[in-house]
Amino acid sequence: MVTLPANLVWRATALEVLDQRRLPAAEHYLRCARWTDVVEAIAQLAVRGAPAIGIAAGYGAALAAIEGPAALDRARVELVRARPTAVEPGVTVPRVVAAASLGGPEAAVAEAVRIHQEDAARCEDIAQLGAQVLAGADWVLTHCHTGALATGGVGTALGAIRRAWEAGGLAGVYCCETRPLWQGARLTAWECGQLGLPHRLLADGAAGSLLAEGRVGAVCVGADRITVNGDVANKIGTLPLAIAAAHYEIPFYVFASMTTVDAGLVSGRQIPIEQRSADEVRLPHGLETTPVWNPAFDVTPGTLVSAIVTETGVHRRPYGFLPRP
Repeated sequence: MVTLPANLVWRATALEVLDQRRLPAAEHYLRCARWTDVVEAIAQLAVRGAPAIGIAAGYGAALAAIEGPAALDRARVELVRARPTAVEPGVTVPRVVAAASLGGPEAAVAEAVRIHQEDAARCEDIAQLGAQVLAGADWVLTHCHTGALATGGVGTALGAIRRAWEAGGLAGVYCCETRPLWQGARLTAWECGQLGLPHRLLADGAAGSLLAEGRVGAVCVGADRITVNGDVANKIGTLPLAIAAAHYEIPFYVFASMTTVDAGLVSGRQIPIEQRSADEVRLPHGLETTPVWNPAFDVTPGTLVSAIVTETGVHRRPYGFLPRP
């Protein structure tokens, strides 16, 4: 059985983070001994993927609880603000803060560990349900990275793809590069290679032609935030895939935990979209002053989503029954 390197490891009074910026060239761990180290790791994408961000933020709150009440007051704001589109830190950090208020630093650490374990269990449930949904799809297409490195467990969309393949219900997966930071090329293709999962890497701009030729049976993505009506915020480039999938009548599936559902938002128009540094787009091309528009996410309307697969089941339109548990 293949074992992937752990993305987050708690070491008594510090969090070790597998630096995803350095993959696949090197497996290097950052030691976060203070909550501010965790904020930096999240903001700079050393740890990424909505579930993993939420888990890391929980550990960051635990580190702040160890430092003291003043640190915890600052951390509860900064940890949530580090990546504003992902909803999970807004769930995990208050849980750890509440535990700290009742039982001190020890209780805060225990709650952070519990959050990590819960996500692992949810991922497995999502993967098993998703494998049933994908059975017989032959090859599928995915965007960004939604595997073990992005979660506390086996992954969400890539976890479902992995379990479907292991069960013999899937032949392989096409991986979009996911520009401008190449999460699909650097992480998804690497993880598939580590697992032995058949995969093919393609340029983002080639995906439409792939769908037009009928080469995939489904498009599979994760989510950073889902609103009550089923609108989905995910890595930039997801929306064009959903539009193309709808045009060519190819199922478009979202795989995510119920913790990703924001019961306070009615539609995707209310989701805060993170704007990243212009240098992520221009510096690889030797440009220093060219104006850039660099949103990290786009929003896919729920009307373009065939189903949302969570640990509680396979949900289809209308999505108004999706409250946060």
